[in-house]
Parts: sequence; structure tokens; C-alpha cells
Amino acid sequence: MRVVLLVLALVVSLAAPASAGERPPRWELKPTGVIAQFRGLSAVSGRVAWVSGTQGTVLRTVDGGATWRSVGPPGTEALQFRDVEAFDADHAVILSIGPGADSRVYRTEDGGTSWRQTFQNTDAAAFYDCLAFFDPWRGLAMSDPVDGRFRVQATFDGGRSWRPVPDRGFPPALPGEAGFAASGQCVTTAGPFDAWLATGGGATARVLHSGDGGRHWTASGTPLPSSPSAGVFALAFRSPSQGVAIGGDFANPAAPGPAVALTRDRGRTWTTPGQYPAGYRSGLAWRGGTVLAVGPGGSDYSPDGGRHWTAFDTGGFDSVDCAGAACWASGAQGRVARLR
Repeated sequence: MRVVLLVLALVVSLAAPASAGERPPRWELKPTGVIAQFRGLSAVSGRVAWVSGTQGTVLRTVDGGATWRSVGPPGTEALQFRDVEAFDADHAVILSIGPGADSRVYRTEDGGTSWRQTFQNTDAAAFYDCLAFFDPWRGLAMSDPVDGRFRVQATFDGGRSWRPVPDRGFPPALPGEAGFAASGQCVTTAGPFDAWLATGGGATARVLHSGDGGRHWTASGTPLPSSPSAGVFALAFRSPSQGVAIGGDFANPAAPGPAVALTRDRGRTWTTPGQYPAGYRSGLAWRGGTVLAVGPGGSDYSPDGGRHWTAFDTGGFDSVDCAGAACWASGAQGRVARLR
């Protein structure tokens, strides 16, 4: 009887349909009516999302992508807004990239109707790549190294003001080491105090970790390839312990090699899974226990935290972001999509 019951249970389990969470994901394009390249993306919910990109373009939707409103700061058409961090439909912070004064931060409190510039870089050697927030008040903006140390600005009032983090808290940068402003995800946070910076360009693709809100940092090597066009492009942590790094070589996006690394010890050590996406990927996000990855060559998902990957879309995207179960992707030629 016990054997019969076991056999019946096996038959039922094999015949049962897959749950909704086991079905392959699918992107549903949400036309924006513009041709800007959107490397900046912030998902607030299934209805609210912000994107930012070239030609000073910032768009916002509050109806799930059915319509988009252009809300970028006036007079910024020459800037590239590579990162946006939105707290809700009204409050958001955007970062423009570039050498010297082109690196700027703006904040809005009325859905983009008006903006206030809250930071402008004055160091010709600095180049800000991305920003991230621990909560609606505390955040970090990352620059490439200056005088051999990474440069980071910190805010404690939601991006209304910024002040430099003392560079004595950073390990020396490697020759040629820098961040990649490809998706606004070269800096990320998890929990109230942990933050990570992604690097490439040097002899080793590294991840820098801070456990005290950004004051002190340690560096760890990853198995990802590193060169002037290769390294870690995006980081995403499900918890302060469990994280994924992704990247590759944007100059040779089809190059084989380990484009993914996993950590379970706050980034102290990184390992390559046995199977990973084929080629360069620039964006990364967690949706529950599933990881989503995007790049110009397509999208992939891993239902087991990064150990195994399946391609599910061949369209190009630069960034991906999730708010709970609601996930969005953005990229070149005004492409924005929501996960179905």
C-alpha cells in the first residue's frame, strides 16, 4: 500500500500543471514615443516607474506604462541621466554622468514638475557613474577613482545635499580600475548599512563592500573578466549576505566566459556558477528568489538564485529593476517593458 501511494503521488506531481512562478517570464513592451537610450530605471510598483537617459530625457508613468510623461529638468538636453532612484510617484533623484561639471544630481518632489540641482562635480578628474539609497534619506553616489582612491558622495537628507566620504576609508584602486555607468547598478545597497561598488578596467574585476553605511570599504576579487571594457557592471543583493554580480565585455558582447559570480558572505568571496548567461549582461534584479539579467543581447532568468540560467527574450535592454513582484526593463531606442 505504501508503494502504491508513493507511485500515485509521483503521478499526480508529474501531471500537475506548473505554478505561475514556474512559467518563463515575458516582457511586455510599453511604447514611450521617444528614441532616447534609457540606462537609468527605477521601479516603484506595477503602475509607477521612472526612466532616465540621453538628451536629458526623464520619463514617468503612473498607469503601468500606458502613458508616459516627459519630466526632465529644463535646459539639460546635453546631459546623460544614467541613473534614477525614485521613492514614489512624486519624489526622485537623478544622476547625470560625465567628466567635471557634467556629473550632477537633481531632485524632484512633485513628480518632475520642478527640479532642484543638489550636486555638481567640481573636480575635473572625477566621473560619477551611479547612485543608490539605503532608505529615502541615506544614499551614496559613486565616482571613478581620483588620485588612486574611489570617490563617493553621501547624502543624509534624501539627496537634498551631498558631502564627500573621506577617501582614507577606501582601499587603493588598481591601475585602470573604474566603474561602468551602463545601468545605474554599479553601486547597490541591502539593509540599513551594507553597500557594494562594482569595478572593472584593472587587472581584476572587484567588488568593494562597506558594512557601516559607506564610511569604510574592503575589496574582493571576482572571477569575472576585467579589461578597459570588461568587469562587473551590475550588483544585486537579496539580503546583506546573498548577492549576484554580472557583467562581461561590452566591446565583445558575445565573448564566452563567466559573466556571473555569486556570494553568500557579504561579498568577501565570489564563485562562478556551473551555468550562466551567454555573453555580456549589464542589468540585474531580484524578484523574490528569482534573478533577472538583461543586456543588449537579451534577457535571462535564474529561479535558483543565480546557479542556473535560462534565456527568455532576445530583445536588448540595459537595465532591469523590481519593486516586489513588479519588474521593469529599459534600454536603447526608448525601449521600456514590464514583466508579465
